[in-house]
Amino acid sequence: MVDSVKSFFRKKYLKKFESKAPTGILPMSQVKSAVAFIDVEDTSFDACKIALQAFFRDYGIKGEIFFFDFRKIGSEERLITSITNTVLKKDLDWCGKPSREKIDLMLGTEADLFISLIRGTDYPLEFMAKCSQAKFKVGRVQLPGNTFDLIVSDPAERPLNEKESFDAMRQFLAKIK
Repeated sequence: MVDSVKSFFRKKYLKKFESKAPTGILPMSQVKSAVAFIDVEDTSFDACKIALQAFFRDYGIKGEIFFFDFRKIGSEERLITSITNTVLKKDLDWCGKPSREKIDLMLGTEADLFISLIRGTDYPLEFMAKCSQAKFKVGRVQLPGNTFDLIVSDPAERPLNEKESFDAMRQFLAKIK
């Protein structure tokens, strides 16, 4: 019963906030701004952040990186990312929708390119990807409703970490003219 109620509200939120902007593959020469999502629980998240920053710099893109950090952080531990660009478990409502502050921050980037390096289809990622106004959306796993225009999936023999996945993604993006 609780799951069906949660599912009902998730669909309602998606319908209300989902972007109506058309999306498609965009050459990197037309990308002026980007937003990327990475999971801090991935062992390569720091290297991935550096690779994303270099990518943005190489293409002259104004880029923002958002972090998903749903770990339980003890009182002795410190957050390892900026609180502004980090979506914490406490930033999610009862059905998994990020806070209005985090949504507005992402939408404020007016990104042309949306990159998800998160391997998974959890609702917070689905929500952010679907409400993004980006013209070109890239991810690792397709979300319901064919949210992403380009999927760079992990090879069958082993899952990639976020940095390895981004390296492969970057090669594909560079070839789009």
